[in-house]
Amino acid sequence: MEKIKFEKIKLCANNIVNAINIQRKGENVLVKGGTYCQDLLEEIALNIYRNNGIPVIISNSDNYINTIYQDTSISSEILEITPLHYLKLIENIDAYIIIEPYEDPGVLGNAPREKLNAKIKHDAPLKDILYGGKEEYAPGKKWCYAGWPSRKAAKYYNIEYELLEKFIVGGMSVPQNKMDEITKNLGQFFENAKNVHVSDDLGTDFTVTIQDRSMILDNGLLSDDRIALGLLGGNLPAGEVFFPPHEKIGEGTLFCPLTRDRMTNKIIKNTHLRFKEGKLLIDEVTSEENQSDLINTFKDSEKIDREKNVPELRTYNVAELGIGCNPEITKAIGYILTDEKINGSVHLAFGSNKMMGGTSVSQLHWDFVTTPQANITVEYKNGTKKQIMEKGILV
Repeated sequence: MEKIKFEKIKLCANNIVNAINIQRKGENVLVKGGTYCQDLLEEIALNIYRNNGIPVIISNSDNYINTIYQDTSISSEILEITPLHYLKLIENIDAYIIIEPYEDPGVLGNAPREKLNAKIKHDAPLKDILYGGKEEYAPGKKWCYAGWPSRKAAKYYNIEYELLEKFIVGGMSVPQNKMDEITKNLGQFFENAKNVHVSDDLGTDFTVTIQDRSMILDNGLLSDDRIALGLLGGNLPAGEVFFPPHEKIGEGTLFCPLTRDRMTNKIIKNTHLRFKEGKLLIDEVTSEENQSDLINTFKDSEKIDREKNVPELRTYNVAELGIGCNPEITKAIGYILTDEKINGSVHLAFGSNKMMGGTSVSQLHWDFVTTPQANITVEYKNGTKKQIMEKGILV
């Protein structure tokens, strides 16, 4: 395991705890991650104590996770049962911090599909509580999902370890007042916006509607105002401005050069996604690599959404429009957590968005990121239009 300097660990742990905004003495916080980042998990827990919260740490190794999926004596039937003792823990926490759980992002690459589907079923009741998917749990728990680098991850993404550390640790260490300034500067262009048109030279050409929807300035801090609105979480590294667009409006095509399957983590390259009336046309999706994994993940998630009798099937509906603006992140590597923060990129997600003020509930939330060469034109409520970004640069 790569040893990161303790001062960097302390700084990141401090920013991660700030991201859940402990408001009162005795808040219960679950801290979860891989054993490869145990030093970080423990520093986060210590910081929670310092802020008068009460932490619990859960950590697993890649070997443990891999064995669960590869050991034929462990059945899918047992894996899909949600543990009641864990469910009660989730019910009783105030906040949830998860650090990237896998030292090697490819650990699930050869996992049997039926076991991965079992894991979705296992997680479904937990997500209802965490993200307020059912009214009795609304608005959900405060949460933060943060990345962390490893040598194995750098090898998996085919980049130098130092670059991965720069993107994650450097991206997470941008002073929060600076990130606040950056997001406010970008966000001002979307005040009183109605429609947003995004294009690039590689096939992206779509429009979505954000009129009267919440604009979220992701500066890495969970403010009291955001909590009051029921917007309870975010990712680190931070650095984007995002919206839950109108879920049944919008159409066009998005080109995503690099992503990874939400279930297996397999790399998926050069994907074209077309949507109409806000809904992804799943049978028209094309990818150069691992296209079947992408389609299967959407369809498996749809099946589980149907089994859960969600109020309305929203697996394929647009869920998020985001514009990246973290100055430390400059290149797509197939890791959504950093890719969606690239300066000059735009991402569109499908699936659930209730946790960010939208109306969709789903087991899936999948972001697809353009190249950092996006053109953005905003149409405002008064009918005027303004190009705010050209080839990834604010006009």
